[in-house]
Amino acid sequence: MEWAIGVDVGGTFTDFYLHNTTTGSFYIGKTPSTPHNPAEAIVTGLLDICEKHNVALGSISRLSHGTTVGTNTLIQRSGSKVALITTKGFKDLLEIGRQTRPHMYNLHTDFPAPLVDRDNRFELSERMDFNGDVIVAPNKPDIEEVIDKVIHSEVKACALGFLFSFINPKHEREVAELIRQKAPGLVISLSSEVQPEFREYERLSTTVLNAYLQPVMSVYLKTLEDGVKENLPNANIGINQSNGGLMSPERARQFPVRTALSGPAAGAVGASFIAQQVGRKNIITLDMGGTSADVAMIQDFKVSISFDRDVAGFPVRQPSVDVETVGAGGGSIAWFDRDDLLKVGPASAGAHPGPACYGLGGTSPTVTDANLILGRLSPRGLLDGSMQLDPDAAVNVFKPIAEHLGFQTEHTAHGVLGIVVANMVRTIRTISVERGYDPRQCVLMPFGGAGPLHARDVAINLGISEMIIPAAPGIVCAQGLLVSDLKEDFVVSRRLALTDEALPELQKVIRGLETSAGNWFTREDITPDARNLKLSLDARYTGQNFELSVPLAEGRKIEVSELNQIQLIHQKFCEVHEQAYGYASEADPVEIINIRLTAIAKLFEFSSQNLANNTPPLPKADGERPVFFENPDKPTIAKCFNRASLIPGQEIQGPAIIEQLDTTTPVYPGDIAKVSADGHLIISILSKGSKKDGQ
Repeated sequence: MEWAIGVDVGGTFTDFYLHNTTTGSFYIGKTPSTPHNPAEAIVTGLLDICEKHNVALGSISRLSHGTTVGTNTLIQRSGSKVALITTKGFKDLLEIGRQTRPHMYNLHTDFPAPLVDRDNRFELSERMDFNGDVIVAPNKPDIEEVIDKVIHSEVKACALGFLFSFINPKHEREVAELIRQKAPGLVISLSSEVQPEFREYERLSTTVLNAYLQPVMSVYLKTLEDGVKENLPNANIGINQSNGGLMSPERARQFPVRTALSGPAAGAVGASFIAQQVGRKNIITLDMGGTSADVAMIQDFKVSISFDRDVAGFPVRQPSVDVETVGAGGGSIAWFDRDDLLKVGPASAGAHPGPACYGLGGTSPTVTDANLILGRLSPRGLLDGSMQLDPDAAVNVFKPIAEHLGFQTEHTAHGVLGIVVANMVRTIRTISVERGYDPRQCVLMPFGGAGPLHARDVAINLGISEMIIPAAPGIVCAQGLLVSDLKEDFVVSRRLALTDEALPELQKVIRGLETSAGNWFTREDITPDARNLKLSLDARYTGQNFELSVPLAEGRKIEVSELNQIQLIHQKFCEVHEQAYGYASEADPVEIINIRLTAIAKLFEFSSQNLANNTPPLPKADGERPVFFENPDKPTIAKCFNRASLIPGQEIQGPAIIEQLDTTTPVYPGDIAKVSADGHLIISILSKGSKKDGQ
């Protein structure tokens, strides 16, 4: 029997998804996170879940891990002291940026200060032209002088970012080699390796962030590897990347910036896997926790990828799952702004003291308190009753708001939920409507501890008629880690007019990328039948500022001979442009900016646990309680069900409340919830709700 485990480290809990790759059976677990040393919670949780379910430690062959170490380091600015060596005249590029404001209409908000002090930015007299030809070659004395300054600055890491090094990395490599000779303990990040694409500001910023994270991530990964090796002797470790794929710990040490959006990416991948199980190809995800909600778009079972992101205010140019985040969670605080308007979030009560109903000293009205007031959360508590809730405390913190507004407490709580729903709906529209997708053609998949509680109101506002609640909503990210493939992205920047004359150069670049991908497959010991390639171009109309990603081909081998029709590539670009902007021109010239190849290695073929029952018995309710659904004036008596007791094929008609260890799902009056063969909950929205919903 072979087991694999996904481990997702969150701010409050570390989640585990233990899966038998032969039978499809699985176990889930949660343990409190240890922010001072995340690896401690991982090891503790591993031992606990294996002991609890009698799984031999030696039978676990793979551990897939999503980490927030990089993200938290950037947010807290707790990384290592960094130096920067760049082309003469460009030391201030990190501060100059793109001459834009972070907020268009806020003149007082500025970008965060650069991670490299100006005194630790050093210039070198060198220059390449846009073809990669040497204009000014750096001389060795100048290089050694700069290196001596770097060493004297007592930094732990050094970023190298030269102009046009993405075309010709010769100078960066020369300087790096001398640094390794003179300061072998210094960690080095080369822009030509971290992000070999044009746009010098984004490339330099990404490289600096990578250097800033390298020493911190190296220490963490060493601790993790030692703990795993000691307890799971046969397990290979995979570290999740922002692009939704795994990489080795060695690559994670070299490129820690790739983990900046590790957690949200895993959730989207897990949602895609569940979508395939239930046969729903177009999905909008809603991952709502205690502090924020992450939303993503899945089309044809594929997770959308973007390349330009901001992490903690810093621009990052890396392939990343296209996830948008909004400050809307169970701990989001209701408050009045200076115009006396009621707002919800982004400030959160967090886990400690948390919402008032936790009884840990919280004094602010939160979304969780509102759900308790409306009966959507059980008065007996969370986590199957092991975490007690105080309904009176929730009512007491909402009374001042209700009195200020002149509403009843239930009306106020309903309004607070409406505001947080509106915030999430607005964010979902940015990744759907604003990008040419109709949310009415999608299924909503909420997960996280708070997602299912609010999903129905979100769906109504978007015109969505069906929702999928995963079997274990609280650990979808951990499940996503487990089903993720090993991935490596390769890119070459070439500005080529999309004409027949450019075809030989394009084909040459593609062959080179295939060679690089093949070498990577060999290093990772991937068998031929487990290999897959995805080819795409970044292209734009000549004169445009930004590019669109155009998918070209996919398979075990990219047949260059099939890419000899420039007109076909032009047509595909027009289709993507039409999707994004609502128009396209067949006559206008197009230019290629980047050629991308993604190498994908399938690690496991996961079998599903089909528990279908053609004649299931009627579900039995555990009790009932009054719940406020659409109407805040009058509660509706809803039957309560324990999800653990539900079996595939059973149906529940609302009004009902379905409770489980990691979340609560309300089934509104008129809606029908059915348990799928894989244990997921499919909710058909048959009643459209009142106009008050989501407002």
